[in-house]
Amino acid sequence: MSEWVKSERQVRRERVRRSHARRSASIATVSTVVFIVLVAWVVTSSPGWPRVRETFFNADQFAKAWPDVLSGFLLNIRIFLIAEPLILVVGLLVALARGIRTPAFFPIRALATLYTDVFRGVPTILVIYLIGFGLPALRLQGIPSDLATLGIIALTLSYGAYVAEVFRSGIESIHPSQVAAARSLGLSHGKTMRFVVLPQATRRVVPPLLNDFVSLQKDTSLVATIGPLEALRQAQIHAASTFNYTSYLVAALLFIMLTIPMARFTDHLAARTRRRRGA
Repeated sequence: MSEWVKSERQVRRERVRRSHARRSASIATVSTVVFIVLVAWVVTSSPGWPRVRETFFNADQFAKAWPDVLSGFLLNIRIFLIAEPLILVVGLLVALARGIRTPAFFPIRALATLYTDVFRGVPTILVIYLIGFGLPALRLQGIPSDLATLGIIALTLSYGAYVAEVFRSGIESIHPSQVAAARSLGLSHGKTMRFVVLPQATRRVVPPLLNDFVSLQKDTSLVATIGPLEALRQAQIHAASTFNYTSYLVAALLFIMLTIPMARFTDHLAARTRRRRGA
């Protein structure tokens, strides 16, 4: 069999496309550089820039705040890494409970619905206050006293409700014919969910799940309201002692360094999903 060779027209077409792509990239690069230079010139030449630079972009304060804020940020990462799998488990269990249609299990379905409605309706910071201050005030045996642990519990309860709805939407997006085909092959309801529905639903909900976890990465800073020395709390301590807000900029940069790669990865997965569906 002879090897397929591109026609001259196809070669010219691809050459033109590459040329247009290079020209578009060059124009975008030049316009971006010009825009950044222009914005930088306008900002630095404004009358209030010296005060802004001293208050928010002080190099000495940045160097002093960096070690403490970074050590606090490691606590944010630990909270996120512990809360994320817990949220996935809680969200999946609640989503499955809401999908039960057997009349005998109606109380479980009602309880799962109530949990979702309550914790989606209450602000996350209020949940952190209720768990962080309310549980220790009960003085019951077995209640954790570690503030970071209480923050993880609060974030899990709050975000579990949102993730449950993401999972439920993914499960309900699977066409009923998939379930009918599995049941016709003799699979039980549990095996149908495990081997047919959940694998497809999970692939569909990965992008929105990652969006929720981008928000979770930022909301770990809310745990500072109950006392743990995480990044925001360390930045507050520095700002209160120096009357300079560069430490907040340090905390913001650390969160940006963590969330932007996750956001771009989420966009990549969403684009790949659209390409697979032919959109």
